[in-house]
Amino acid sequence: MPFTITAPVPLPPIYQNDPSDSSSLDSDGDTDMPPPSKRPRLSTKSIVTPGETVTDDPQWMRGHGTYTHPTTPQILSSVAGTLLKTNKLLSIRPLRARYTPEIGDLVVGRVVEVQTKRWKVDLSAPLLAHLPLSAINLPGGILRKRTSTDELAIRTFFGEGDLLVAEVQSVFQDGAASLHTRSLKYGKLRNGVFLSVSGTGGGGGGVVRSRRQVWTVLTANGGGEVDVVLGVNGYIWICKHVGGELVEGKGGRDVGVGMGVNNLEEKVGEGMYENRNESIGEETRREIARLSGCVRALVEAGCRVDEEMVMRAYEASLEDEGEGDEEGGEAREYLGGERGRRVVMEASRAVHAART
Repeated sequence: MPFTITAPVPLPPIYQNDPSDSSSLDSDGDTDMPPPSKRPRLSTKSIVTPGETVTDDPQWMRGHGTYTHPTTPQILSSVAGTLLKTNKLLSIRPLRARYTPEIGDLVVGRVVEVQTKRWKVDLSAPLLAHLPLSAINLPGGILRKRTSTDELAIRTFFGEGDLLVAEVQSVFQDGAASLHTRSLKYGKLRNGVFLSVSGTGGGGGGVVRSRRQVWTVLTANGGGEVDVVLGVNGYIWICKHVGGELVEGKGGRDVGVGMGVNNLEEKVGEGMYENRNESIGEETRREIARLSGCVRALVEAGCRVDEEMVMRAYEASLEDEGEGDEEGGEAREYLGGERGRRVVMEASRAVHAART
């Protein structure tokens, strides 16, 4: 049967310029981009792609995620994301990006390399972070200068593949972070499960910076106490609670009970760098899995992940399980699909009601 090839029909323009709109100011009082013939006008929710021209008006300044044309005053996008306007500054919030370290961030990382006087740690950042030997607590709470003996035993503290929670102490000029674990709430992670979700580097849902990143949950169904560690870099650790309680210190920061230079030797035991996990009961394992399912459901729904949302989702999952499902006990423990959406909706509704 003969067939005919026709010329492609051009698609209609996505943006329609209204000729009757003669306003020269935005709602925030800034001069709007002129409706050019070269490029349609953008709003704060416009999606741009790499290499796309954002504007050619010289009154705008370029911010993160943009670059200027070498010969023309055009500002182009270097990443795919949403366009943000702050006064005269144009920036692009990427849809997906790596974590950018900032001083004071609580992060969860994985040791990838052991060197002479430091460890290199993966934080899901563009560059590996550094953890110096002088920035950790020695077993027994010994406060002294590190010697060559400590350098020889460096692998007994952290080895390749070990998970740890630390704080960003400083950021080098190239963007690499320097970490420290000089606190009782920092150190090697054991007795739990690791999750990797989106962090503060990209858009959408994921872990956000909040007042408290580490807290202890008194779980239901006989699960006991479970610790939740939300790394700002998107790495999460949920584990069985071991040791003293965490209390809130000045500025909303979590500190260990009785932590100080005088009694550091009492709190820092010889087993702080132990690699062997402790025995975890079935009830505790089930509640750890429930908390991790709540986190995954929040991320899939594009919601933020912080203490308030996680706890609301956990309470909603308990209520949903109490109502009973016809699928059976195994299906009731699964927090994906329709049940995950119900849990997220109930958590969002509870958070909204608490704030209004």
